[in-house]
Amino acid sequence: MSNVSKALEVIDDRAPGFTAETALVLGSGLGGVTEAVSDAIFIDFADLPGFPKPTVSGHGGRLVLGRIGAVPVVVMQGRAHYYEHGRSNIMAEPLEVLRRLGADDLILTNAAGSLLAEATPGNLMLIADHISLFGPNPLIGYHGDDRFVDMNVPYDPEIGSDLKHVAAELGIRLFEGTYAWCTGPSFETPAEIRALRVMGADAVGMSTVPENIIARRLGFRVAAISNITNLAAGMSATPLSHAQTIEMSKEGSANLIRILLRYFQQK
Repeated sequence: MSNVSKALEVIDDRAPGFTAETALVLGSGLGGVTEAVSDAIFIDFADLPGFPKPTVSGHGGRLVLGRIGAVPVVVMQGRAHYYEHGRSNIMAEPLEVLRRLGADDLILTNAAGSLLAEATPGNLMLIADHISLFGPNPLIGYHGDDRFVDMNVPYDPEIGSDLKHVAAELGIRLFEGTYAWCTGPSFETPAEIRALRVMGADAVGMSTVPENIIARRLGFRVAAISNITNLAAGMSATPLSHAQTIEMSKEGSANLIRILLRYFQQK
């Protein structure tokens, strides 16, 4: 039996018959989003075959089943990264589990550095496109024609439009831009940031893009929001650290929770 089937058995034992409409993956410092989930059932990743245990502080390592508003959701509180395991497809089995639970939509979140001087820490950025040139494609080694995924529209414009509308209703500024995936775990150098800016990047981080590619193969509609926790290397005198990421995620996380609550209330 595959890890996906085994994980689904565990979930069915804890939450018999549960199905989701939307799945969420939470990045560093964004675990508070789970407080918005009602009738929540928590399952540790350690109890789910194929779910890698996060090694990064700020990633809770739990699957949360429940509702936000009237919408049934499945939430990954934390994720695994390429730099932890050397595998860009490390999230393939968890994402397949989310899909087989019935979710059609996937909302990815992350903590990111901003390449825009005006998008300061505490702001949010809707990802409209991405740059993925620095790590291996997560579909390398797959067989079949479905590995040739069309990435012309990697992020769903309808979900993105709804999220922008909700943010405007709430008076929350939601930037929109292109996210560059760098492998980490070291932060980028100022020269690398200058190069990324020339390439058209507006934000940079160490996750999300491999998940987007895997999710597109699985047939998800995907949206993603970055919680801006720092200005990228060379743009500020503040030293970059993961502790800063966690600390500066608080304001953006609170606004992201507000956006998600309103978004689901209107679905």
